[in-house]
Amino acid sequence: MKKILYVCAAVCAVFVMSSCKSKESAYKKAYEKAKAQQTQTVAPATTTTPVQQVTTQTVTPVTTTPVADYSNVNVRNESVTFVEGSPLKQYGVVVASVTIKSNGVALMQKLAGQGYNSCVAQAQVNGQTYYRVVACSYDTKPEAAQRRDQLEGQYPGAWLLYKK
Repeated sequence: MKKILYVCAAVCAVFVMSSCKSKESAYKKAYEKAKAQQTQTVAPATTTTPVQQVTTQTVTPVTTTPVADYSNVNVRNESVTFVEGSPLKQYGVVVASVTIKSNGVALMQKLAGQGYNSCVAQAQVNGQTYYRVVACSYDTKPEAAQRRDQLEGQYPGAWLLYKK
């Protein structure tokens, strides 16, 4: 009898804990909704009166975005060897790190098809060879950090590489 009681309690506990997880789709919907609100533009509304035509226009307040401080953005310093693609500048936005070269080249070609100056660079980390897929590269850290912020929606975990 006690065994059945313990089994039932364990099943209930597992059910309760698994039902409390946040769903990735909920986060994705909220993100897409926020993006849609940012890109909405208000069209001028016109009304006509018998005497004259009056045009009213909704004015959206202008908000200024402060210049972001990218001095504290994490950057990995690695000695990499250029493998294929566009030339690699000082700072690169890495969207994937794979151990099979052909997988890295395929992703690089996909990015190139989307208009990115992508490349593949080889790095040795603890005796393991990794192929870093760099979506784009820049001469300055702020440019690279801004692009990384833009790419994180499509490539979560994107990071900055500083070429030694």
